[in-house]
Amino acid sequence: MKGFMRVGRLLLRPFADNGVFFVTMYVLGVLCSLLTMPPGDGAKLYSNLWLELFLDLYVTCVVLSLLPQKVRLWVRRLMYVVLYSVAITDVFCFWKFGSTITPSMLLLVGETDSREAGEFFTTYINLDVLLSPIGWLVLLMLIHAIIALRKKLCRLFKLNYSQLVKPFFTKVSAFADRYRITHVSAVAVVVLLVWSICSSWQNKKGMTRLMTASTIGEVEHILTEANHGEFYLPIYRLAFSIYSNELASKQVGRCIVASNNAKVDSCNYRSPNIVLIIGESYSRSHCQLYGYDVKDTPRQRRLERRGLLTKFDDVVSCWNLTSFVFKNVLSMHVVGEKGEWCDYPLFPELFRKAGYKVTFLTNQFLPEAKQAVYDFSGGFFLNNPTLSKAQFDVRNTQLHPFDDGLLADYDRFLKDGKIDLKGHNLIIFHLIGQHVSYNTRFPRDRHKFTADDYTERRPDIGNGRRRMIANYDNACLYNDSIVDQIVKRFANKNAIVIYMPDHGEEIYEPGRNIVCRNHSAEVDWPLAHYEFEVPFWIYCSHRYALAHPQVFKAIKDAKGKRFMTDALPHMLVWLAGISTKSYHPQYNLLSPDYNEMRPRILKGTADYDKLRDQAMKEKDENNKGK
Repeated sequence: MKGFMRVGRLLLRPFADNGVFFVTMYVLGVLCSLLTMPPGDGAKLYSNLWLELFLDLYVTCVVLSLLPQKVRLWVRRLMYVVLYSVAITDVFCFWKFGSTITPSMLLLVGETDSREAGEFFTTYINLDVLLSPIGWLVLLMLIHAIIALRKKLCRLFKLNYSQLVKPFFTKVSAFADRYRITHVSAVAVVVLLVWSICSSWQNKKGMTRLMTASTIGEVEHILTEANHGEFYLPIYRLAFSIYSNELASKQVGRCIVASNNAKVDSCNYRSPNIVLIIGESYSRSHCQLYGYDVKDTPRQRRLERRGLLTKFDDVVSCWNLTSFVFKNVLSMHVVGEKGEWCDYPLFPELFRKAGYKVTFLTNQFLPEAKQAVYDFSGGFFLNNPTLSKAQFDVRNTQLHPFDDGLLADYDRFLKDGKIDLKGHNLIIFHLIGQHVSYNTRFPRDRHKFTADDYTERRPDIGNGRRRMIANYDNACLYNDSIVDQIVKRFANKNAIVIYMPDHGEEIYEPGRNIVCRNHSAEVDWPLAHYEFEVPFWIYCSHRYALAHPQVFKAIKDAKGKRFMTDALPHMLVWLAGISTKSYHPQYNLLSPDYNEMRPRILKGTADYDKLRDQAMKEKDENNKGK
């Protein structure tokens, strides 16, 4: 019995030494979780919060108990300052900006100067803050301060602390001894520890993987997996954001080295105006231009019938994640070459060094955006001040609800003289396109298709899913109007326009219970077919086709060739007439030296053409069997 008592006291020692710390920080953790829940989640908390928070704080209290009393006191005080400060910042960000601490927010803070910081505090820090969710944290701090300063407050109000408090603790101690509360508490602690370790093991494992990843791309890829780890406390979110920024900083450094080493030998400005439209989440299976039986690309069909728009029949993306696509599509690196994307020049840098004015109009990657890790991973090298200056002359500074906002940005820049079509231009439009949620990607007055239109087409699914398909096709129809408007702005210019979405999309395709993308799955044929096959076309204005008949012919001759979009920069550099050692004709779709048989490796693991050949072989065998 004495041995059990000794073990019980040992288990409860961390609470005895750090009782106020444990209780206040536990309440703080629960409050932060409650106050940063997305709207509509009600009282739902992260499933294992209560247990994982208990485990984390207990382990912290054990470590504190091992410290000398005076050291422990100051360490606790430091932790109070850090944990309360980070919690207030996290809840403030969620209250004011709709997002907790993220890598993008931390990156933005690092780029903020003293003037901007002063303006921020003047604008946002006022008495209204106390009436916001932050008021709950301030109340907790006030209660904590009263507990911590209880002896001084008793002296201030001339109260006898010993007479007030000592009898209470004497009675509590007697009650505990009488009913053996110590035994019960020790058993409860053991049960809670075992339970919390079991329930939080997967989350701790996921968090550890994220915090030991070697690149920001690896971090993002882990986040696509089911058990990727949840940073459920503000201090953890801050630590993860710092780590993500460190990883990004390493790749930025390599990008800057590659940028400084990039050289352009000469340029003949073969194409005075090159326009690249990068779409978002566009399934070729839902594109009328490629045989889909819903009229969601009538304007592109009209351009094709006129002969100036050439669609390519066999194009795939290298990834089904926007950020990975952007890194591969902007870099002169091609999948299969040595090194990584950040070890090679970015093609906009080569255009600028060649004398082109480069304009980048994006509806996703802006420093001001509230970005998750996915957007941060895709945008950090675009928003880095040094790399942004190396790549772009003109950029927009505001995100828009719909992509027509980018058209307005372009028109304004043209009117202000920031864009001069009499010179040499590379203009990149990066659309929000058909990015989820689909019903938010087109204005209400552009709603054409409804769930009823798909009753006969898709009798195998419910009305809710048919509505989602209808919304996706409405987004495709709206996207059709946007790209058409871009083309119209260059129809009378000496210009060439290339359209390429970042990746495909799944919207409850036949036999597939998937919407958006299935990131963590092994790439099989259905996944490759729906999520990697993309629409791809090149439009030449009439004036351009007459001025460059050989280029126009090369485009028509290449329409049936196999292509993967990671090699796009080599075609663009050739279209500009840029001579540089970074260019390789075997990757240029329009070159007679183009290597059409280059393996098209999806996600760095699966050969698209082998998957397709095997699927066609199995289909033929099944047909023969019938």
